[in-house]
Amino acid sequence: AQRFELRPHIQFRTKVEKCERLPTGEWSVRLSTGETRTYDALFVCNGHHWDARWPEPAFPGDFNGKLMHSHDYKDSEEFRGKRVVVLGMGNSAMDISVECAYIADKVYLAARRGAHIVPKYVWGRPLDHWVAPWMRFWIVRKIARFMVWVQIGPYEKYGLPTPDHKMLEAHQSVSTALYDRLAHGDIKIKPNISHFQGDKVYFVDGSYVEADAVIFCTGYRVTFPFFDPAMLSAPDNDLPLYLRMIKPGIDNLFFIGLCQPLGAIFPIAERQAVLAAEYLAGQCALPDADDMTDDMNREREAMFKRYVRSKRHTMQVDFDPFMKKLAQVIDVGRKEASIPGYVPPIRRRSKSKSPTGEPTQPMAYSSAES
Repeated sequence: AQRFELRPHIQFRTKVEKCERLPTGEWSVRLSTGETRTYDALFVCNGHHWDARWPEPAFPGDFNGKLMHSHDYKDSEEFRGKRVVVLGMGNSAMDISVECAYIADKVYLAARRGAHIVPKYVWGRPLDHWVAPWMRFWIVRKIARFMVWVQIGPYEKYGLPTPDHKMLEAHQSVSTALYDRLAHGDIKIKPNISHFQGDKVYFVDGSYVEADAVIFCTGYRVTFPFFDPAMLSAPDNDLPLYLRMIKPGIDNLFFIGLCQPLGAIFPIAERQAVLAAEYLAGQCALPDADDMTDDMNREREAMFKRYVRSKRHTMQVDFDPFMKKLAQVIDVGRKEASIPGYVPPIRRRSKSKSPTGEPTQPMAYSSAES
């Protein structure tokens, strides 16, 4: 930030409370300071792992212990010597149950459904490094399943439920340490919770355990509290976007990093930012709204066909193909923008003054905290 002199342009300790698109196409942004500013473009970078989603519907009964969501989990120390039930089979559930297993009295991992839990490393390399970008999906799945089977073996030998879907049809849970703790008996597998009664947690198979705490690792809601829901929302966590960043028809609103990649998210967010910045600078053209919509619908159809239908799988992307596609869009867009006479849509509007007569700001960035 210092190297590129960004700090003078960042206002810390300030929340974005309201973003509204004006008839001119500009954005009116109300801040927690009471100030309202007008911007030419808006970048939304608040992510999708901050608004905790609790079990829906809530489990019946009253629990005398502590109920908490994984979003509020800081470290395992508060559970030292306690009896803990962790609900979920995602990455948060894996990490929290393993950490608690070292110091808690008892740890129970309750599974609502089976999951493919893959090790972080296979033969000294990250699992995803064993596949190449050019490989077809069915080849990647066979390689991944074979390597997991060789290193881990059948899930059922560890007491884990059998997944009801094929590998890579759901976002992967990654943990090597879980299998170690299961083998040592430090984590016990249970089915889904049915209800609570005092300090007892009952499960759908009729069994129960006495517990001091229950940690719900039940995911997150995709929400944008600074937008009017009538203008933009994500019912059931589903927000259709072109390249997971652009809503067709709105040429000055960009979502960065709003995707669930099988792979790293930071290179994707960086390449999305490059595309948006070059577009605003007039150095890269974008397809028209109809072409964006057609492409977006094709991607969504393929995603929903492949993945298990759930609120967890509404923005899935594969790292290598998605990075390649972003690069192709940037390359084509640069060529189109270099044609003499090209003017980006955002510059076709008069942006010298806002409706109030005040100068507009160049850009606005929004996050969950600032």
